[in-house]
Amino acid sequence: MSKRKSSRKHGADQSQLVTIISYIVIVLVLLIAATGAGYYFGYSDGKREVTAHHAKERAATKKMILKLQEATRKKAVISTPELKKKLHTVLKHDKKKEAKLATHEYKALPPKGPKRPSKLTTELPKLAIIIDDVSFSRDVKLIKALNIPMTMSFLPPSKNHPDSAKLAAKEPFYMVHLPLEAKNFSASEPSTLYVAASQREILQRIREIKQQFPHVKYINNHTGSTFTSNEIAMNRLIFALRKENIGFIDSRTTAATKVPLVMKNFGMPYVARDVFLDHDPEVKEIKRQIKRAVAIANKHGSAIAIGHPHKKTLQAIAESKDVLSRVKLVRVDEL
Repeated sequence: MSKRKSSRKHGADQSQLVTIISYIVIVLVLLIAATGAGYYFGYSDGKREVTAHHAKERAATKKMILKLQEATRKKAVISTPELKKKLHTVLKHDKKKEAKLATHEYKALPPKGPKRPSKLTTELPKLAIIIDDVSFSRDVKLIKALNIPMTMSFLPPSKNHPDSAKLAAKEPFYMVHLPLEAKNFSASEPSTLYVAASQREILQRIREIKQQFPHVKYINNHTGSTFTSNEIAMNRLIFALRKENIGFIDSRTTAATKVPLVMKNFGMPYVARDVFLDHDPEVKEIKRQIKRAVAIANKHGSAIAIGHPHKKTLQAIAESKDVLSRVKLVRVDEL
């Protein structure tokens, strides 16, 4: 009899224990769900604020661009007769809006290019000119009108420039100008990668780029002072690019760039911009930067210059053919 009572008591104890554990599990699940819901609600609110902020920035930038475009139309900036005739024909038949002007993220002078030892060579030094922010058919036509070997770097497609990938597909060689997080955004691209992005998110983004631009071999950063100065973020990006067999060229938008260290750790060569051509958008200053790029190429055997598809930039390049004859102009894949 005592054994039966003991057995019943033991069963009751087990039943109570199971009930208590069940309550604990339910409470924990509810707490986790509540915490998660709070996080995602907070994230959504924050995302809406950021989106609204970016929309306001884009509207202000658009207003400024329209003013600049109107001022540019009133002034003939192309002085070379042959080139002026070519560009006039291009503009006459091009119904697209003028490409938005690139806005550098830094307010002061851009950081200098990487230090390299001098290279003595009997060959003509090589200079690669990359034209960033290529987004519209007009950009492509104006660049091609110069009949000078240059590398076009296309922004990924977005609402503001939906045809950039289609335009790139028509070219034998091109680059992708990947938007990365910056310290000072003028107007961030909707596809910008941030340092908080996980390895999975970065891999997914690079796969999207590969699908949009199937023949891409090199990527350089659009803005990116915050991203390229973060070693962890750059490790994730270079890991993703290697998986897709894509090289990275550092636009050097910050002197604090961690790209040289990351490339060294991956056992890969560091390739970077030496000169920005149009930080100062006046023809005279752009020509001075072209001379500087040629001088660096002569000293080191090669150099990379970056510019944008602005009228004054293309005019300065067209009027610098004598200076550029001192180097061999090549695409970046020929360096």
